Amino acid sequence: MRVMKQIRKKFEMTNSNNTANGLRSAMQEVALAGLARGGFFEHAAFCGATCLRIFYGLSRFSESLDFCLLKPDADFSLHPYLDVLLNEFAAMGLDVEILLKKKTGRSCFDSAFLKKDTRLFDFTVRGESTLKITFELDTHPPSGFSFEEKLLFEPHPSCVRCVALSDLFAEKMHLLLFRNHKMRGYGRDWFDFEWYIRNRIPLNFKHFVNRSVQSGHMTLAKFPEHDLERRLKNRIDAFDKGLARKEISVFVHDPEALGIWSKHYFQKLARQLTMIR
Repeated sequence: MRVMKQIRKKFEMTNSNNTANGLRSAMQEVALAGLARGGFFEHAAFCGATCLRIFYGLSRFSESLDFCLLKPDADFSLHPYLDVLLNEFAAMGLDVEILLKKKTGRSCFDSAFLKKDTRLFDFTVRGESTLKITFELDTHPPSGFSFEEKLLFEPHPSCVRCVALSDLFAEKMHLLLFRNHKMRGYGRDWFDFEWYIRNRIPLNFKHFVNRSVQSGHMTLAKFPEHDLERRLKNRIDAFDKGLARKEISVFVHDPEALGIWSKHYFQKLARQLTMIR
């Protein structure tokens, strides 16, 4: 419990306006440490926005833990690692329930392009308050990505295999261009896009194409770069500042800092996009 108090103190300092997000962030780190202890990262890599926040410095909260296998394996079983997770939380005096979450067609597609070969679980952590963490594993990831090992310090030093930044950018661009923004605006996609451009991260174009072909948004593996630029321009033209800021507001400390957001602003950012061919 001493370690848990240290983690909570850190997140109370950095998330003073959103204690629930801070505690959920602490639980995410405990889960990562448990997976590392159990050898999960010998077979899989951490990806998605939570990976970007914990290991690369993205300044917004993200709800789920997203992973992909290093190579497709339809028979891969999560259950040995879920047992390790239960033990990791129990060692800190926390009761955890893990349930397989059933996918529903449209809602899951809109949220994260969930496929038939995505395993989806909900972790319910019971302690002083009850928190839920979503865990997603892609058992048939698109090809063309690389990874690197990052060090997690809390609750104990652990090595976590992470998808490389340029491939994470390809994942985000895929969501930005093809996710349905009409009703929610998905400010988190714009926030992350801004972060990649400001940090001069090039996009892995090959991995973006592989993702888009696999999801059915492209029918040909050969996809010209100018088509990506055209699609991005069209998405920016449809940008709804009000919807985007409303959606992202619960994930950031200072929504007023997004005042610069506009179609013109994102057009200027788009012109600074670079790609790895």
